[in-house]
Amino acid sequence: MSAASFRSVVAAVGLGQLLAWGSSYYLLATLARPMAAALDLPGVWVYASFSAALVVAALLGPWAGAQMDRHGGRRVLLASNLLFAASLALLVVAQDRYTLTLGWLAMGVAMPMGLYDAAFSTVVGIYGAQARRAIVGVTLIAGFASSVSWPLTAFVEAHWGWRAACALWALLHLTLGPGLHAGFVPAGVPVRTMHAAATADGPSAAPSPRTLWLLAAVFTASGFVFASMAAHLPRVLEAAGCTPATAVAAAAIVGVAQVVARVAEASWLKRLHPLLTARLSMALHPLGATLLGLFGAPLAFVFTALHGAGIGIMTIVKGTLPLALFGPAGFGRRAGLLEAPARLAQAAAPIVFGVWLDGWGATALWWSAAIAAGGWAGLLLLRLPR
Repeated sequence: MSAASFRSVVAAVGLGQLLAWGSSYYLLATLARPMAAALDLPGVWVYASFSAALVVAALLGPWAGAQMDRHGGRRVLLASNLLFAASLALLVVAQDRYTLTLGWLAMGVAMPMGLYDAAFSTVVGIYGAQARRAIVGVTLIAGFASSVSWPLTAFVEAHWGWRAACALWALLHLTLGPGLHAGFVPAGVPVRTMHAAATADGPSAAPSPRTLWLLAAVFTASGFVFASMAAHLPRVLEAAGCTPATAVAAAAIVGVAQVVARVAEASWLKRLHPLLTARLSMALHPLGATLLGLFGAPLAFVFTALHGAGIGIMTIVKGTLPLALFGPAGFGRRAGLLEAPARLAQAAAPIVFGVWLDGWGATALWWSAAIAAGGWAGLLLLRLPR
């Protein structure tokens, strides 16, 4: 495939991810309060509905991955556009807590078919064991999802209401999404073809249960830390002694650090085996938390930069490490299995860490640091392949 074709595929999948993340995960931060106010609901009901959607996504993840192995990622991504549009349409017409929850649960069906698992499986199906560069490129583009979606959603909500914002995203899933996926993403290689070529294209040995369990535990630890900080980072920084304005400014560094870290992965970190970059990624949150715990508010920006860099690299690692260890055959289903417990942890993390934060203040950060350190220790138990 030519360089121009490669760039077209990466750009299409990356922009599709920007659309998917902007209309699902990042939708809640802007629209949760207007939704709750319009339907006379407690805000916790909206967040709990989203957590339920993550549980649905976790349960369906292995099945969605198997569909990508069987049919190729393009078909599944196109189906996700329709499912995302349908779930957003349900939110548009929601009249009470039950129909609102139904919309979020429908989104939980779309998530494993349209977020990073599907994107990574798509490029692995096209490029096989050489997909690392494509995975990095996709995450670089998708890394701007919050920067694009939050202002856009807030603008539409402020002028025409939250239902109009959901309707806009649904329309984009019916127009832009299919245009990107059908027009620029070729069909993937069937999994049986990958098995036949595994010896020449990359590792072919079946993964051991021990390795799979360790990776699942690492991804779960990372998912818990990610969701905890995404929900409570400004509060954590205020508890550590920052003013509200400083806390917001420091929290904004996370997105920048993610993109910078992904650029580093695309340049000099690409020389390292993904297992080494995974270890680096998992070490950054505990390091930053330790510095913040010991020295307080003056190192808030250092903490958020380290945390953001770790999250940015880990997003790539979730695609590149299983690919490097096990090869492309069966990548989709394996990715769904590895990500399922992480999604469950993400569903529980905002509530669990919120309780810790209410009870212990900034000391709660030591718990997230310990969880991330446990994931780092798990990576030390994995060995580099010869």
